[in-house]
Amino acid sequence: MGITIKDIAKQAGVSYSTVSKALRNSPLVKEPTKKKIIRIAEQLGYQPNIVARSLVQKKSYTVGVVWPTIERVAPSKLITIINEQLEEHSYTTLLSINKLESAIKTFNRLQVDAILVFGENKDEIDKSKHINSTVPILYYGIKEDSVYPTIDVNRRLAIKLAVDYLFKIGHRNIAFFGDLSETESLQKQKYLGYKEAMEERNLSINNQLIIPTNGLELYDGYLAAKSFFSNKKIPATAIISGSYDLTRGILRATTELKVQIPEKISLISYDNIQQFENIEIQPTTVGVPINRIAKRITETLLEIISSEELNNSIILDPELSLFDSCKENTEESQV
Repeated sequence: MGITIKDIAKQAGVSYSTVSKALRNSPLVKEPTKKKIIRIAEQLGYQPNIVARSLVQKKSYTVGVVWPTIERVAPSKLITIINEQLEEHSYTTLLSINKLESAIKTFNRLQVDAILVFGENKDEIDKSKHINSTVPILYYGIKEDSVYPTIDVNRRLAIKLAVDYLFKIGHRNIAFFGDLSETESLQKQKYLGYKEAMEERNLSINNQLIIPTNGLELYDGYLAAKSFFSNKKIPATAIISGSYDLTRGILRATTELKVQIPEKISLISYDNIQQFENIEIQPTTVGVPINRIAKRITETLLEIISSEELNNSIILDPELSLFDSCKENTEESQV
């Protein structure tokens, strides 16, 4: 038989009510008493009765996440931080890699308190507009694609910031690496930002500067960069990469081919993640810092769980974080 609140109360020498309040972190229990009760609960191996708590509070303390079938670093880091922040509020995260409609139906049957949908595939999102859900849904993606409350980041502005910065330090031939597939609506916003910024600066865009990667994984970036650098006369002095993983692939190729960054070519990476592992050069990054995205998503999930309506979509503005992968280009700036 499992350990109960009665067992903890008996060993701590307090009432059942005090133990219950302490385990819910109630301010009505003095801190020394609370710490003592928690210590005893841990020693006894107490596990709270989630079903009973759900019946009393009418909450399951679970959040369902419809996870895109991808293994990229940026989304993985994002959901890891969201999970940690939800845990601080006693929530458990359940991941589903099923198709969107199936995942939402399953989470409704499980009676989770909220569902977080990652919007990666436009076709799946279009189908979801006809799905009925009694559980509130929060969408992370492009607000125009969604009928749900949405957390969006201004990807188009992020790439424009990258182009503007490179232009400011003298670069005129700026290449863009990204997935240009029709279904990749998130990635399309980045390309549009690149195109608009180049046109606003009266910079020419040609096929040698637009590098389709056919995906956003490390190997996609590696293959695209190998092909790009095979040109004896590299047609650009700077590269903007469409994702963290593409950048890792580009960096692998530059190391292998002994193309020095930033001496030979400057580089800015989308996805504002500060820690690039096992590399000598820390790339300049652009985008909304991943901790800020996670914090806003977590706060919004807790708000909609508390029956607070989200009337408008939230769009987060990007930042440019300067490191050592960009160098001033005096030759082109004088042309």
